[in-house]
Amino acid sequence: MAFSVSTAPGAGLVRVRGAREHNLKNVDVDIPRDALVVFTGVSGSGKSSLAFGTLYAEAQRRYLESVSPYARRLFHQLSVPEVDSIDGLPPAVALQQQRGAPTTRSSVGSVTTLSNLLRMLYSRAGDYPSGQSIIYAEGFSANTPEGACPRCHGLGRVYEVTEDSMVPDPSLTIRERAIAAWPQAWGGQNQRDILVTLGYDVDRPWRDLPQKERDWILFTDEQPVVPVYPGYSPQETQRALKRKEPPNYMGTFSSARRHVLHTFANTQSALMKKRALQYMLSQECPLCHGKRLRPESLSVTFAGLDIADMARLPLQQVASRLRPFAEGRATAQRHHKAHPEQAEVTRRITQDLVARLAVLLDLGLGYLALERSTPTLSPGELQRLRLATQLYSNLFGVVYVLDEPSAGLHPSDTQALLRALDTLKKAGNSLFVVEHNLDVVRCADWLVDVGPAAGEQGGQVLYSGPPAGLAEVETSQTRQFLFGHTGLAARPERAPVGWLRLAGATRHNLRGLAAEFPLGVFTAVTGVSGSGKSTLVSQVLVELVSEALGQKTEEEGASEGAEENLELADEGPAVQGKITAGLDVVRRLVRVDQQPIGRTPRSNMATYTGLFDHVRKLFAATPEARKRRYDAGRFSFNVAKGRCETCQGEGFVMVELLFLPSVYSPCPTCHGARYNAKTLEIKYQDKTIADVLGLTVDEAWTFFAEDPSVRRALTVLREVGLGYLRLGQSATELSGGEAQRIKLATELQRQARAHTLYVLDEPTTGLHPADVERLLTQLNGLVEAGHSVLVVEHDMRVVAGADWVIDVGPGAGEEGGRIVATGPPAKVAQSKTSRTAPYLARFLAGG
Repeated sequence: MAFSVSTAPGAGLVRVRGAREHNLKNVDVDIPRDALVVFTGVSGSGKSSLAFGTLYAEAQRRYLESVSPYARRLFHQLSVPEVDSIDGLPPAVALQQQRGAPTTRSSVGSVTTLSNLLRMLYSRAGDYPSGQSIIYAEGFSANTPEGACPRCHGLGRVYEVTEDSMVPDPSLTIRERAIAAWPQAWGGQNQRDILVTLGYDVDRPWRDLPQKERDWILFTDEQPVVPVYPGYSPQETQRALKRKEPPNYMGTFSSARRHVLHTFANTQSALMKKRALQYMLSQECPLCHGKRLRPESLSVTFAGLDIADMARLPLQQVASRLRPFAEGRATAQRHHKAHPEQAEVTRRITQDLVARLAVLLDLGLGYLALERSTPTLSPGELQRLRLATQLYSNLFGVVYVLDEPSAGLHPSDTQALLRALDTLKKAGNSLFVVEHNLDVVRCADWLVDVGPAAGEQGGQVLYSGPPAGLAEVETSQTRQFLFGHTGLAARPERAPVGWLRLAGATRHNLRGLAAEFPLGVFTAVTGVSGSGKSTLVSQVLVELVSEALGQKTEEEGASEGAEENLELADEGPAVQGKITAGLDVVRRLVRVDQQPIGRTPRSNMATYTGLFDHVRKLFAATPEARKRRYDAGRFSFNVAKGRCETCQGEGFVMVELLFLPSVYSPCPTCHGARYNAKTLEIKYQDKTIADVLGLTVDEAWTFFAEDPSVRRALTVLREVGLGYLRLGQSATELSGGEAQRIKLATELQRQARAHTLYVLDEPTTGLHPADVERLLTQLNGLVEAGHSVLVVEHDMRVVAGADWVIDVGPGAGEEGGRIVATGPPAKVAQSKTSRTAPYLARFLAGG
């Protein structure tokens, strides 16, 4: 669609002057309002710095200037952007790529506020048992004391510890650590010494002890405090007690169950919590049967269902059940002539619910259920939920800044997204969208192309205008893909070396599915959003293969990401199925996911990849460092001898402001370097260790030209499209796609010899088409080295470049969960039942 702006100075324009945020090079640009403006450019070019770091940050800052300081402290405030001036900027709403809240209690219903309306509906218009008094809305929430099941406290499951779970090998003695649930180190020894004092036989096999003694040791709530004589034999201990010999210390006994439950409830360590969890058995709550609510709340129904059953239905079915009430064609059973107002309440609430649900259905989210927890959603799904909320709010005159709204979307679902964006625009809003998807880019009214490359080689606006004009900009890397470049590099056909066969796969919408995955080739699994492809590959296949191989799934960075949510909530039904063939070929499984490589600013790319170990050794080997006897540990900002003591190696200090949010400013001692002055006196090729952490991968690649080990690691990072990242870039600043590519680069350095199955879920997230080609080169390199690569993907460039395609569908949710088509890309493109086929055919035809 063509778009023209008024030539009157400043009319309908946002005018940016002197933008210098991150890598932006003093950018001047004019952008039209009331239009769909798409920001393009390779990963790391600076487009997000312009859209979010400059435009959105300034819009938010101006809005917050208008509210009281006391109210301002309640907002998460962005830093003031580096820009000379911005004129014509309306208020802004950001819809960014963020994963769900880190709690399983956050759900689709809570994000969209639909749960609040549904609770109100059940409270005011539900069918109550005869004689039961009204329950207020909060009584239908499992997260409140009024609504939570008293047996499981609103979790839906109860957790028990048993003798079998805590004592896995009863042939062992207590001294031989039969009670595995007790602490492994001194804490466990302390409990064993206390039992000796109490007169228990710690050298007799557990199963030979009287049941009464076993029960007391494992389950008592008593906590006797007794004298402890470490190192004494049982006989020596008894003699010491008789002589009233002064003990080494007084010890407090804690039963194994008490230790497990106390550890789980109170520890701040995710690893300790995980260890406690392995001794706890989970089962469905016998009172609420997993529905999480108290019996009184579950006795109220609407349209024949209690609120828990309603929340488990796909949104599409919820809309179908409520529509007759919204249209006045049905009424709740207890409405009668004495209470005509209840019929009106029913109609109004259901009308609101149906209208809100219609927006979600239009965005292709009808397969989700209200109870679905947000941590299980993809970033794209979560962003579309937020987008639906904005569509329904009917704001006017706002700038919506969106970060890759097409992420995780099948091409057929992208059309629904474009309709939603068009609705917002027609309502009188402006849309600033950071995007790589060419289908979205082609629909823009205005393009702002940033580049030409990433990091220091980017940060310039190459073009700002209607899309057609980009064809004339030769320096643009977007241009070649937008205007006809779709060719794939020719390579010889690869034949499978075997087949990994899966039978009876059951989870979510997969029901007894059989599937075959070729080995020794590059396989792409496709399907519409919610079809079941991620369930099939990233859950069922990964779990069954890892179990069969006797390994934990090698999710790169598991140690860094140990703070994962371990809340006691059911993660869904257990995986069912079995691997029937192919395990004679696969020796190792590696799942490269989009989870963060670390949760704190201390985690960064250099430390995660192991690159920093080499760098620190180089600094320790310099003449001056050897003269001072500095070892490699001296050059870590996590170690006392090397770090700046003022900021403890953080690089910044927190400044408390009375009525405003606390702010972080560079450390006044090290000025952000993170190291103490003595450490910074050591230089390698005229750079300090802090200077090296400040280098981008591309800059470091040139700087370490003479060091093969460092150079090799940097080369792989460049080849997966991460040349623009700084070595010391905090893990908390990385997107999911960047984290995934860092994990892939780390794995590529290992040069695995045994046949490895690599599983990746949407590895192209956040990648420009130019970067996708580089990623494909790396993945094909793994196949050429004798491994298998399996990706879940929507990008037709990747699908067309695969050796084999497995299409799941045909629809989402209940309409999916089946294998629709399999074969080489050209064969799948001809399928009449596949929703992927027409888009794959179009790509293969060069369209």
